[in-house]
Amino acid sequence: MATNTKKKGAARAEKRANALPQAHARYIRISSRKAGIVLDLIRGKSVEEARGILEFTPKAASPVILKVLNSAAANAVNNKSMDESTLYVAECYANPGPTLKRYVARSRGSASPMLRRTCHISVVLDSKQAKED
Repeated sequence: MATNTKKKGAARAEKRANALPQAHARYIRISSRKAGIVLDLIRGKSVEEARGILEFTPKAASPVILKVLNSAAANAVNNKSMDESTLYVAECYANPGPTLKRYVARSRGSASPMLRRTCHISVVLDSKQAKED
């Protein structure tokens, strides 16, 4: 029984070591649809090009996504010993998070529901050299 547990642990550790560098931001107070518009702009681009795009995109999600991109790049350089000049955005997505239910006042003393949406933003990087080999 214990040998199977050791094998599982070793397999998980090996999978973690071979995983691509990534970063996540959770419970961001913007809807996943609005964040997805900005993420579509940087998908498949190099890290430097994606930074430039995010710097000059006038959307509310841009600064948050830039932070996540910089974090993923730092993870690649510091944890995986990858060269930052060869990195590109392999995957990026915004999954919906929990929705905060609030009420807004309406006429004649009534109330209407207001849904304040959140999202989880993920950025996964990869190296172009690894794809060419």
